[in-house]
Amino acid sequence: MKKRDMAGVVWKLVRSYWRSEERWWARGMLAVVVALSLLQVYMLVLLNQWNNEFYNALQGYNYGSFWPLIGEFTTIAFIYIIVAVYAIYLRQMLEIRWRTWMTKNYLSKWLHKQTYYRLQVTGSADMDNPDQRISDDIGSFISLSLQLSLGVLKQLTTLVAFVFILWQLSGVLDIPLGDTVVSVPGYMVFVTLFYSIAGTWIAHKVGKKLIGLNYDQQRYEADFRFSMVRVRENSESIAFYGGEEPEHVTFNERFQRVVTNFWGLMKRTKLLNFYVTGYGQLAIIVPILMVAPKYFEGNLQLGGLMQTISAFGRVQDALSYFVDAYSSIAQYMAVIRRLSGFTAHMEEAEELQDDFQREKTGTSLVLKHIKVDLPNGQPLLQDLSLEISTGDKLLIAGASGCGKSTLLRALAGIWPYGSGEITTPEKWRVMFLPQRPYLPLGSLRQAIYYPQPVPEQETEDIKALLNLFGVSHLADSLDKVDDWSRILSLGEQQRLAFIRILLFKPEIVFLDESTSAMDEDREAEAYDVLSSQLPDTAVVSVGHRSTLRAKHQRELKLAGSGQWEIHDIV
Repeated sequence: MKKRDMAGVVWKLVRSYWRSEERWWARGMLAVVVALSLLQVYMLVLLNQWNNEFYNALQGYNYGSFWPLIGEFTTIAFIYIIVAVYAIYLRQMLEIRWRTWMTKNYLSKWLHKQTYYRLQVTGSADMDNPDQRISDDIGSFISLSLQLSLGVLKQLTTLVAFVFILWQLSGVLDIPLGDTVVSVPGYMVFVTLFYSIAGTWIAHKVGKKLIGLNYDQQRYEADFRFSMVRVRENSESIAFYGGEEPEHVTFNERFQRVVTNFWGLMKRTKLLNFYVTGYGQLAIIVPILMVAPKYFEGNLQLGGLMQTISAFGRVQDALSYFVDAYSSIAQYMAVIRRLSGFTAHMEEAEELQDDFQREKTGTSLVLKHIKVDLPNGQPLLQDLSLEISTGDKLLIAGASGCGKSTLLRALAGIWPYGSGEITTPEKWRVMFLPQRPYLPLGSLRQAIYYPQPVPEQETEDIKALLNLFGVSHLADSLDKVDDWSRILSLGEQQRLAFIRILLFKPEIVFLDESTSAMDEDREAEAYDVLSSQLPDTAVVSVGHRSTLRAKHQRELKLAGSGQWEIHDIV
């Protein structure tokens, strides 16, 4: 990524919060943190001046100045400690407020218009682990943004403050060149400038591979964690298959990627640490070597020597900030790549719209010239037109892969590859039931009502509905909090989904193989209850069983390659 592009990406990620409804609080808090950082620099200037006075007092055996200077140091150090602690504390306060806002914003975008689903439909190759990008990368981005930006500001201020001090302390260096003597004023400034620029360039050459290694490390760590989550979510299926060995192999393969990449990260970090540590140690001796001649010639007192060394160190630290922070910068670049990629993919998914013309009018669901495609453009269904009125029962049948479920996704508005006209009555409530019902974490009562909240005053007899669908044994567990998708069988989950229909009372419900885990008698009972309790509700079912034909009036049979036919069930 080019430097100009990177700056634009960072600004795009940052600006949303600083222009949000929290902008005045955030800007005010940032101003306070910046002020405290500048105050730290001022305290360092006072300490530098104190060095001169203190060491001159030591050299002159001036005992009368010793204790007052110790008292002055204590005061400066105490104030510096308070300022440094609150600079970090208030920065962290700003950080958590920013992270809270940004996380809520990303969660809203991720859930808006089924973006979380569309990201899977588009199947972007570099769109791995969105959960980690929201939970981890946002936090790292904000923390490093504040840490690095405030660090740069502090070091720039330190540079401006101490470069003038170092210029004055350096004096003039006379360099004899044959019969000519070249005088270099403020020569220590030029020494530290050359030393720091060369050091930064070498650090970049040594450490630039850390950016890619950090990016891969975050991805491999997330992949390894996700594979374990998958096993936990599908523990029963894996146990039935006896699939522990292949899962173990998968764990080992993914963890090996973590370890292999980490070794690469360790080796590259070791090289960088060798260089940074050596660079820092050399910076201790360089100013001593440069000013020692003046000191031994008697042109510089001990206090001036120590003050010059201190000023050189401050200037060198400021100019070498990118050397010391290179590891953090590499991590920051990796986080930006992941977060900006996630943002771009979400924007692409949100902009990915179908060509359906949807209207809210009339008294029945009307489909005209419906066309549904695969992402590669291959047609699944072409020129479908039909009408579904109150109380109608339609069965959608056909071989696996012919587009039955995809047609329902298109009607639900979550499949972006299609076109046609869809007219739905304005007051109709529509409900879709997938083959595997989703049961959120929480109480069983909350799971049954999902996606509706549990009403404060329940008007439905939930226990009677449980009995109606043959799951009365769950009546005493309605307020028990647990992972019900793990506890209940798929057949029980599907029966609870039918209770959801009775609670929601839609005008039309789409059932995508929603009775596949029930036996034929339970399936027949479920449809009979639905017909008796909600006689005016239109039902559209996707299924393979021939027994479903008895519960429907018409059959839409998909033949693949866009072909279809519809007929009455006799």
